Amino acid sequence: MKLTSKLIVLFYLFICSTAVAQEYRYEIGGAAGASMYMGDANQSAFFQGWNPAAGVIFRNNLNFRWALKGDLLFGKVSGDTKNVKNVFPNQEKASFSRYFFELGGQMEFNFLPYSDKFAYLNTSKISPYILLGGGFTLAPGENQTCFTINIPMGIGVKYKIRNRLNLGLEYAVHKLFSDAFDAPDKRIFNLDNPYQINNGLFKNKDWYNTLLFSITWEFGIRDERCATN
Repeated sequence: MKLTSKLIVLFYLFICSTAVAQEYRYEIGGAAGASMYMGDANQSAFFQGWNPAAGVIFRNNLNFRWALKGDLLFGKVSGDTKNVKNVFPNQEKASFSRYFFELGGQMEFNFLPYSDKFAYLNTSKISPYILLGGGFTLAPGENQTCFTINIPMGIGVKYKIRNRLNLGLEYAVHKLFSDAFDAPDKRIFNLDNPYQINNGLFKNKDWYNTLLFSITWEFGIRDERCATN
């Protein structure tokens, strides 16, 4: 009888450790924070020009370490060349403010096996992570709309405050493949290639950065035998 009990326990652990990477497959929630611009009017300050940003996120937890995340973000960016050391043609100055939308996806890697269950697998309720992905950015303007690909790269930390409920803090830089992000009005001097030189793949392209707090709720249980509420 003892041997049978031990075999049942071992089988249970095997099922939970192989069939269940995380207790729930998916997460959905919201994020809010700030968005910041980098480009011709700000070439080095990663935390300059804070504006509001918010969005919704969806995450597919592949296992304790890896997750796929999708997001739909809305934010605002602004910039002004009055304090920039660069001299623009004809001593021109420029300022702008515009809203943008992002639809993207990222792969996340947790540095610690992230879960509030399965202690025998040395899981952790808190984990830093890194992300890399791709997406599309749309920024409507007065008469010049910017639509371009973006590549987000960032770091973050997740904390499971209770079963199925997660808090997150994430900072990401979003590389754009356009220089028109800071030029919503093409009728006046703007920052869309202001020096009129040949652009390379990465040269003279704009960026925006996001600092977001998030809260997500897990659903889609993997295996009823391993679930605890």
